[in-house]
Amino acid sequence: MTVQKHNSAKSLTLIAFLAATCTGTANAAGTTYQTIEVDGLKVFYREAGQPTKPTIVLLHGFPSSSHMFRDLIPLLSKDFHIIAPDYPGMGQSEAPAADTTVTFDSEAASVEHLIRKLGTTKAILYMQDFGGPIGMRIATQHPDWIAGLVFQNIAITEDGWEPARLKAVKANRGPATPEKRAAAEGRVSIATDLNFYRDGTNTAKLNPDAWVSDAFAIANADSHRVMTDLQLDIPSNLDLYGTWAQYLSNKRPKTLVVWGDNDPIFTAHGADAIGALVPGSSVKHYNTGHFALEEQSADIAAEIIKRYSSTGE
Repeated sequence: MTVQKHNSAKSLTLIAFLAATCTGTANAAGTTYQTIEVDGLKVFYREAGQPTKPTIVLLHGFPSSSHMFRDLIPLLSKDFHIIAPDYPGMGQSEAPAADTTVTFDSEAASVEHLIRKLGTTKAILYMQDFGGPIGMRIATQHPDWIAGLVFQNIAITEDGWEPARLKAVKANRGPATPEKRAAAEGRVSIATDLNFYRDGTNTAKLNPDAWVSDAFAIANADSHRVMTDLQLDIPSNLDLYGTWAQYLSNKRPKTLVVWGDNDPIFTAHGADAIGALVPGSSVKHYNTGHFALEEQSADIAAEIIKRYSSTGE
């Protein structure tokens, strides 16, 4: 495992959202914006690059969407075929019915079915935050699909969590009581989102389009419900950590870890813990926060190209 350090220096309206998403970065040349029916729901995804190139599936975090990859996609599109979905009930994708409880199992199944429907049989999975438990479910169920893994700020071991947050997650085990749901609903907020973007970053380098896009989704009642469901289901991921560690140790997929060290919920030690599970992996630390792509998309793209493209190492 190689480890590197890298340093670098409420109420939002629909009109503001539309203005923000009309910027150049939100409409990167070469990216198409598509919708496909998956399990009876309209699922939105971004696609770029040539299908003859290695495929990379970009799995977004909370409370974001494929919009978080708006700067990364054009940097990778020459070397990769890129698919970046919004999970059902997040971003621009349709939400399941109100009487449906959304879980990480169900979201992973939706992404799995999307990948099948698009005819992808081999892919690199890029995983951030919620994308981690979704991607790792797919990887362990379909190891033959995996050409490589990229982890960005998602704990798959308990020592990757900030201790107080881990304690709170464990306290949520068991039935979803009204009290637990109220607390989870409170975390699905623009205040939480802004903390994730700004904590430990150079705020002058942050594009506000990111949280304006997220705020639009958070304000949607169906999206808010889905994200609350997933908040309550986080303990289910802890129960799978042993399975995921065994998969990484035994299968040893080609692995890259890129990590914002100032993340308020996922510690820098979590990056090294992932790297230690996979001999030959590469771990790179950045002096930024939870959404490391906001400041470091160019360097992260270069690391991905070096490690995974046909022209890389």
